Amino acid sequence: MIHDDFTEFAAALAPMTALMGLDLGDKTIGVAVSDRMRGVASPLETVRRKKFTLDSARLLDIAQAREIGGIVLGLPRNMDGSEGPRCQSTRAFARNMSRLTEIPISFWDERLSTVAAEKALLEADTSRKRRGEVIDHVAAGYILQGALDRLRFL
Repeated sequence: MIHDDFTEFAAALAPMTALMGLDLGDKTIGVAVSDRMRGVASPLETVRRKKFTLDSARLLDIAQAREIGGIVLGLPRNMDGSEGPRCQSTRAFARNMSRLTEIPISFWDERLSTVAAEKALLEADTSRKRRGEVIDHVAAGYILQGALDRLRFL
């Protein structure tokens, strides 16, 4: 089920289950997961997008293996807070995923998450090639960590 309200999403989560954060791009999906205590987000992998059935199968495999209790999708709002075509695409992805799983799904404002991830990777003196390989799942980690931090105050 999709929860636009983050408080409703929090209420729908089973206790002691990890969360999965996703950074959806046109060519890739960055994936991050949390621990069961929902304290720390860890970048996991970048899924190369092929078609929805293959992409969703990989994501659901990860969800099952990691006993994921909720999915947080980065919502790419415009800087003024409005929603454009990329938000519509993300919401459509969420609708399609919700047809395949009972795992609660919500959204997290991802504005500047890729910028933050890029900055962190530059500070870690990561090569350009390596940054290109990991930027998406590092950005997913930033998205998920923001959601985890918010959950602590609900």
